[in-house]
Amino acid sequence: MEAFFIYIAKSSGLVVLFYCSYYFLLRKETFFNSNRWFLMTGLATSLILPFAVYTKIVWIDPIPVSTVNYPQSFIPQTIPQESFEINWDYIFLSVYCIGFVALIIKFATDFYSLNLVLKGKKIQQQADFKFVDISENIAPFSYFDYIVYNSSMYTEAELENIIEHEKVHSDQNHTIDVLVSRVFCVLFWFNPVIWLYKKAILQNLEFIADNEAAKKISDKKAYQYTLLKITTHESCVAITNHFYQSLIKKRIVMLNKNQSKKRNSWKYYAILPALVAFVFLFQIKTIAQEKKENQEISKKPNSVDIYKIKKNTTDQELKEFTEKLKQNHDVDVVISDVKRNTKNELTAIKVDIQKGTGEDQTIQIEGNEPIKSCGIVVTTEKGSKKINVITDGGMDKPIVVGDDLILNEKSSAKISTITTITPPVPPTPPSFPTGPMPQAPAPDMSKMPKPPVPPTNPKDKVAMSKFKKEMSEFERKMEAFEPDMSAYEKQVEEIMSKREAIFEKEMEKYEIAMEKFNADMEKFTENIQIKYGKDSKEYEINMKQFENDMKVFEKNMKLHEKEMKKMEKESQKS
Repeated sequence: MEAFFIYIAKSSGLVVLFYCSYYFLLRKETFFNSNRWFLMTGLATSLILPFAVYTKIVWIDPIPVSTVNYPQSFIPQTIPQESFEINWDYIFLSVYCIGFVALIIKFATDFYSLNLVLKGKKIQQQADFKFVDISENIAPFSYFDYIVYNSSMYTEAELENIIEHEKVHSDQNHTIDVLVSRVFCVLFWFNPVIWLYKKAILQNLEFIADNEAAKKISDKKAYQYTLLKITTHESCVAITNHFYQSLIKKRIVMLNKNQSKKRNSWKYYAILPALVAFVFLFQIKTIAQEKKENQEISKKPNSVDIYKIKKNTTDQELKEFTEKLKQNHDVDVVISDVKRNTKNELTAIKVDIQKGTGEDQTIQIEGNEPIKSCGIVVTTEKGSKKINVITDGGMDKPIVVGDDLILNEKSSAKISTITTITPPVPPTPPSFPTGPMPQAPAPDMSKMPKPPVPPTNPKDKVAMSKFKKEMSEFERKMEAFEPDMSAYEKQVEEIMSKREAIFEKEMEKYEIAMEKFNADMEKFTENIQIKYGKDSKEYEINMKQFENDMKVFEKNMKLHEKEMKKMEKESQKS
């Protein structure tokens, strides 16, 4: 489920990226066909690019692995604790599904409305087009090769202009663009930018149809009057290319605008650096792997030799016992005061141990009852040897000698060096870099020019001439705001890119540190249970300390989540 949310977030981000590029760089250019393919490429990229993930391997030093094979009673066991917790993932998924289903129903309703309009109507086939003359007061529209209109509402010249316009939509398959944009609105309904994206696609399709139709019509002014006349229609069919759109002023402006210079086509390539940055920031997955050579070395256990004396150990075995210690470890052992009962069982014994360095240790047991097991443990670690003596049955159960865990007499491969029992400290998550942002230009929207209102009577030549002058002045004032907005957008993008790059590097270090912390936590839990036992007071004290540390860690993680949400808000605000 997490992967689904991440994919949705990345796709939505790419949609925003392409829309901003179009809005700030391309919407005023007259490269209408190129703009069409740019917008459709943006939708395709937002679907495909999040799947393209490059995996980068980071080699790290291995974490020491315990090699203890302890008895069943020493196996760590985790007792699950039941607690009620709200699963926000399921809540967000439920909300998303509700919106998704509602828009699917709306989509199906629009198809049904279209079917009602076409059902039972007479279709006139001409070349590749199917003309349908209806009686309803609906704006003219095209749907694939269908061109639908109400001939009784227009003069012959107006109807000719409308049909030329709709032929362009049908010839260039603009219905596909409309349907694709609707599908994306269904998938990303929660993202307000996708609705603006759809509006930009539909608007650009009208620019294309107006531009191509105007080339075939001799009277361009009559065509513009036709545009104004269509604004009186009450309704239109949602999933079609309808002749009327609310942005009628912009269509008239674009019809009269000079063609953009070819050198401005460089703006289409401005999106490429942003896409490359997206890949480097979000599409590179870092995997930490341990170095194999060091890992093999770390798994080599310490060497442990155990020399055990039992109640039925013979004199010959005691002699061999001393010879082996001398031969293998250069340890001098003298056995004396040996006493046995009638069953030939040892009841008393004294063992003097002298290492080559002059260190002395002694085992001495006296009594009338047979002795319990005792003996000598020699631990070799990195060339250094440590000698420990065990008495009073200490060899019959798992024991700790110094820093070493000894399980039984065959434990040479069953040893783990136990470090100080201290809970590992969780790493602190990085914070997103903050700092001042550039001041946005023209914060007072009241200073923005207001578009002129078209005359109520399109045939009034004086009013129309005045309207054209006002539109030209309006366009001139609006263009004056564009350099400031472009410079502001560039400043914000540069600042946020630098901060995101810094944050991404810190996050890579944090993820590696978290992997090491998880491994240390497993080792810590294991060592606590081995050294103290699950039922001991020491184990309880250590685990309480661990729980307190984990609460601090959870608090840090919540602060980190707050920082991330704050960063997202700042990005959206910018």
